[in-house]
Amino acid sequence: MYGLLLEGLRSFIMEHYGDDMWYFLIHKSDTEVKSFSIHEVYSETIIPKILATASANLNVEASTLAYANGAYFVSYLSNFGYDGVLRVLGRNLRDFLNGLDNLHEYLRMSYKKLRPPSFFCMNESSTGITLQYRTRRQGYTHYVQGMITTIGKTFYQSRITITIINLEETSEMTNCIMRLHFHNTGYKAVVDDFPVPSEVFFEVFPFNIVFNRGLEIIHAGDGILNALPDLEGTLVNEAFLLTRPMIPFTWDKTLIPKNLNFSKTDGHEKYKKSLSSLNTSLRLRGQMKYMDGWDAIVFLGTPQLQDVDTMQRAGLYVNDLSMHDSSRDMVLAGEQQQAELKLALQQQEEKSKHFQEALIKLDEERKRSDELLYQMIPKQVADKIRVEGTSTRICSTFDDATVQFSDVCGFKNIANSITPQQVVMLLNTIYACFDELTEKHRVYKVETVNDVYMIASGIPTVTKFHAAIMAEMALEMVTAVTSIVDPSDASTHIKIRVGIHSGTVIAGVVGLKLPRYCLFGDVVNTASRMESNGLAQKIHISEATKARLDAYKVYQTVLRGEVDI
Repeated sequence: MYGLLLEGLRSFIMEHYGDDMWYFLIHKSDTEVKSFSIHEVYSETIIPKILATASANLNVEASTLAYANGAYFVSYLSNFGYDGVLRVLGRNLRDFLNGLDNLHEYLRMSYKKLRPPSFFCMNESSTGITLQYRTRRQGYTHYVQGMITTIGKTFYQSRITITIINLEETSEMTNCIMRLHFHNTGYKAVVDDFPVPSEVFFEVFPFNIVFNRGLEIIHAGDGILNALPDLEGTLVNEAFLLTRPMIPFTWDKTLIPKNLNFSKTDGHEKYKKSLSSLNTSLRLRGQMKYMDGWDAIVFLGTPQLQDVDTMQRAGLYVNDLSMHDSSRDMVLAGEQQQAELKLALQQQEEKSKHFQEALIKLDEERKRSDELLYQMIPKQVADKIRVEGTSTRICSTFDDATVQFSDVCGFKNIANSITPQQVVMLLNTIYACFDELTEKHRVYKVETVNDVYMIASGIPTVTKFHAAIMAEMALEMVTAVTSIVDPSDASTHIKIRVGIHSGTVIAGVVGLKLPRYCLFGDVVNTASRMESNGLAQKIHISEATKARLDAYKVYQTVLRGEVDI
């Protein structure tokens, strides 16, 4: 799909839920592409993944989000001038619905790789229209409903109620039949046809094709015979591919749609050679009419030619085109505009390239800011703040967790004996060592104050092994500092005291300008006292922590006795 749809979704999410929510959804849905260009083609799975992620995190049904996104996309198109096309596509709503496929043909000029859906009106009355919607994509039915209802309300002042009659979704095709209920003011009863001589009729429509019930082409107009001289006598469904609407190419089905698009195919041996020499596909757009007197169907077509080069590749000349429609003017005008369009496209692509580079840099800066934020607040808590929009409500109670404090023995004396630069280097060495261990044991670093290092296990990620994890962490910390030389006495190493306590802890984000994830409760105070009353190179644990470690039967503890904390 083109980036225009993805940019529409981005604008919808940002306008309704904020910029942070969009970047959160991009990250959460594992979307590799962080920014989109409206003229670039992207994976079909991106929008469904983002909507599914948004539904799960916003507690909104995915169908509701898709409907709202479709409704929003109508107004979003005005940023690119497409609202003007929507206004003139039909005098009333029924004309607009009958010409929906023409809109997609118009968009093909700007979006060459467009794979548009197909719409055609199966029947209509004064109370509405039964519309068939077919597409190779899955999950866009509600999106289309949102677009149609908004277009009806915005451009035709019609209130539309949509009922799904039948919906079939496979991995290759979505086929939806829906009834659009509205006051169909444009509906008129069928009037008697006015007879026209066949000679005049075929002259007015030089690209006509007449075929019988066996789908054999019994007549073709002069215009199309100039490009395909051996066309008569072949089967129309072998000579041409019915590209729009997406229906079987049979006698009965071709009588229903108002508008059809044909593409020439090379499946028939009689003209395979001539077609390969043209090296292109002749695209025709027109309407089917049943002729009672002939018991045949006539297709009244017009070739889709963007410029002179396209016309030459199709084997046609200007005089082959009808003088009674705008075909000749469109080809010549397209040739004049082609150079301007190419220049404009090059400029747009250059701007898009710079924009993409700016977005990549923005994404890199956002990653750096996220990494800094995750140093102060746990990732899962930060993500929750993005969803809820405030940090003041982020508060949780953890029934069973373990908190540890550690500090450097005699740090004050050491600091007084060395330079300030050496103090900073010493603390950086110790904390770098401890930080590496926190990553290894997956414990959360709460804060550092001077030489005090505070960590927690079971917070914010709950685990029943929190006491054992913290014990292993403490043992490695005590061992690790033996390799760090005391800068005030090179003959010895740094020594630390460790205090641990387990129990119920309250955690929450405190502060607005510089928010921090803080722990509260008696467990925090007790763990701090266990550390301050501990001994050098010893791990001082409380009775509560010992009870949890005894369950593993692998840890050796020594009773210290009563300590006033």
